[in-house]
Amino acid sequence: MKIGYSFWGFLGNGITDTPDGGRSHRRPLIDALLGRGHEIVFLQANRDLIEAGDDLGNAYAFHSGTPDIDVLFLEWRWAIDGRNTTPCGTEGHTCDLHRQTELVTWYTVRLGTPTVIWDKDRQLRPDSVWRRIRQTTVCEAALEPTANAHRLLFPVDDRLLDEADPIVLAKKPRDLVLGYVGNQYDRDQHFDRFFAPAAARFDHLVGGKWTKTDRWPHVRFLGRLPFEAVHAVYGRSLATVLMLPERYAVVGQMTQRIFEAVLAGCLPLAPADILHADRFVPKDLIVSSGSEVIERLAHLQRIAGTQQHADLIAACLDRLDLFRLSRQVDALEAVLDTAASPVDMERGAA
Repeated sequence: MKIGYSFWGFLGNGITDTPDGGRSHRRPLIDALLGRGHEIVFLQANRDLIEAGDDLGNAYAFHSGTPDIDVLFLEWRWAIDGRNTTPCGTEGHTCDLHRQTELVTWYTVRLGTPTVIWDKDRQLRPDSVWRRIRQTTVCEAALEPTANAHRLLFPVDDRLLDEADPIVLAKKPRDLVLGYVGNQYDRDQHFDRFFAPAAARFDHLVGGKWTKTDRWPHVRFLGRLPFEAVHAVYGRSLATVLMLPERYAVVGQMTQRIFEAVLAGCLPLAPADILHADRFVPKDLIVSSGSEVIERLAHLQRIAGTQQHADLIAACLDRLDLFRLSRQVDALEAVLDTAASPVDMERGAA
């Protein structure tokens, strides 16, 4: 298929001062689709070149108009006051939402092009008209997606999973007990309950955009870090806490933080209120309180570098099979085939 792909972010490292968790998994997904014979044209601005000065050469095609495509694929954008709701040209304006509206109006509404919406941030309302239009299909990165939506998890490259060595990762020296890289957005509840108490006891650091931190004066916040520094932080850390917004936790939507951590040998502690937490981490790494986080971290310090430590890392790597890239590409191709087939049949009948 020729896929028109809309995303607001980067394929490479991008710039530091921007939220774009998709950098950890977007390019592997796209490269895998290309490897399976699909043609992809990107329909948003080439931010790698414009903002980061990263010339990707001829490997990827960008288009600012409305080229002929078979399917429109959207990493869903939503209204963010003061950013993409302002007039074009206004200071701080980003044109992702305007461009998405243009694409949906032209392809989905006017042409009836099959459209797949990947609601990665759970911003599409359950009663949204886009869930009801015949030519649209919604995907969510949750184990329990909304009714009639399809599961499409954030993918992790098969090669990275296959090459990870638990013994080597367990033997690696780590000068931090607790680390986290990610933004504050709607994570205060988990941070207050699980991370902050442990941060008072152990060497730690937090990277990412955290703007309201007054009630945690003991926590070491570093601010935003370059994307390429994420692996280094987790490579220094014995463990992390998988902190999620409530709208993710209640449906079992895990972010890319889990494989960023595990692939660096950093053990993820999962709050028990995350739906299907046992599918993300082994039982020994599920925690119900800040005191349990402290207890588990103390235990991990005692076993660091041992076979028991390596076995825990291995168990976490096994659970990442859920996110395996080849599985997610299979799932996406099934959605694309189903989305396109009714339209193709109607065109054939006409």
